[in-house]
Amino acid sequence: MTDTAKTDATTDTPMVESAGVHKYFGRLEVLKGIDLQVMPGEVMCVVGPSGSGKSTFLRCINHLEKLTAGKLWVDGELVGYRQKGDKLYELRDREVAAKRREIGMVFQRFNLFPHMNASENIMEAPIQVRGESRSLARERAMTLLERVGLAEKAKAYPRELSGGQQQRVAIARALAMEPKLMLFDEPTSALDPELVGEVLAVMRKLAQEGMTMIVVTHEMGFAREVGDSFVFMDDGVVVEHGHPREVLANPQHERTKSFLGKVLS
Repeated sequence: MTDTAKTDATTDTPMVESAGVHKYFGRLEVLKGIDLQVMPGEVMCVVGPSGSGKSTFLRCINHLEKLTAGKLWVDGELVGYRQKGDKLYELRDREVAAKRREIGMVFQRFNLFPHMNASENIMEAPIQVRGESRSLARERAMTLLERVGLAEKAKAYPRELSGGQQQRVAIARALAMEPKLMLFDEPTSALDPELVGEVLAVMRKLAQEGMTMIVVTHEMGFAREVGDSFVFMDDGVVVEHGHPREVLANPQHERTKSFLGKVLS
């Protein structure tokens, strides 16, 4: 990210703050007390082995998963709850959905509507959720497709697009709701290797523009070049947290060293 974007984006209030977050699925404890802060304009890269809790943590941030214990804030507001005195009251589904609009999420699988072309996929949420006119939504969709380098594919259906192109449409669709925060859950893991670069290029551009991003990824080059912070998770806990280049060059924990030794070899 550019220094200008960082300076402009910086405030005293974290964009994301996690305090003692625990998550159980039945008796299985997937998150075991996560404490993290992500400042506005920051790109946090989260890495770790499968089953370490990375994706679950992302899903907790936008309340796709309810916390078992702890608290999460996005832009100073509790996620999923309202606090009165010492008590927490769960928000209604409608209130949760309203807050979720401010958070864009891009998944491993593209989840595009197969019966809609690229521009229609991007237009759907602004029209249905925000009540935008079709003309305004179409104009925004074309702007976003140009932004991700796919203006010429506006009328193409998902089956006519490569995996990388579908993922870029998915990113544009998330951006259509004008989110203050973007969550990426291993956005390149389902792609053929030669298509990874085009998706990372779009994400790199978003970072340069000052978008706050939490990226679960195994792309260590992206983490090193674009990330402002680097989190290694294992078995539901944060094992190591620091600047990407420092952690990648000189990890302090044996578990981090072992993991990076495998993925960087």
